[in-house]
Parts: sequence; structure tokens; C-alpha cells
Amino acid sequence: QVQLVESGGGLLQAGDSLRLSCTASGRTFSRYAMAWFRQAPGKEREFVAGIDWSGTATHYVDSVKDRFTISRDNVRNTVYLQMNSLKPEDAADYYCAIGKRFWGSGSSRVSDYDYWGQGTQVTVSS
Repeated sequence: QVQLVESGGGLLQAGDSLRLSCTASGRTFSRYAMAWFRQAPGKEREFVAGIDWSGTATHYVDSVKDRFTISRDNVRNTVYLQMNSLKPEDAADYYCAIGKRFWGSGSSRVSDYDYWGQGTQVTVSS
């Protein structure tokens, strides 16, 4: 059974940095793309960042480019989201997701992912 466990959320101030982690089990991690999505209260789930199976290609939503970095460690079966220069609008529940198929690109489509973590909350005060 595939499991994704996120950690690292917290209460931050604007301008702070935070790193989220997501460790996967139950699937050969190194063959699958990974992604981070977020959902704020009353809003739809939004793609934040994706990384391909090899870690060489990454994708970001425009609002986080140059502030967030997604990376992965295929030995530790873990994907990270380094978040710098946090803004109040970054506050949300953050979810990691694992791709459905081998050799994925880390796309922004929710339908390309089939397992999700439980979410970790990030709160940013101004």
C-alpha cells in the first residue's frame, strides 16, 4: 500500500523560510514523479511544484517561482519543498502526491497523481 507522510508545516511570519518533507513507501519511488499541491480554506487545490522521476526537471506555479524549490532524494524516498520569502497568501494545507505512471514529468494535473499525503498546515502571518 502506498503511503505518503508529510512533515514540516508550522506557523511562520512573512519573509520566513520553511522546508516541507514527504516520505513515500509502498512504491518504487525513483520511478515516479512527485508534486506538491496546496489548498487554502474556501479555495480549490492548487498545483505548487512538480519534479520528474529523475529529479532533473521541475515545474512551478508562477506565484512561487524564484521563492520555492522542489527537490528529491531517491535514496531516502523523500521529496522536499523549500519555501523562502513566505507571504501570507502562501498559507494553506500542503499535500504531496505521487505520479500514477512510471517516468512522469511532474506535471500540474491532479489527474496525473493517484496517492496523496494527509497534508501539513502552513500558516503565514503578516
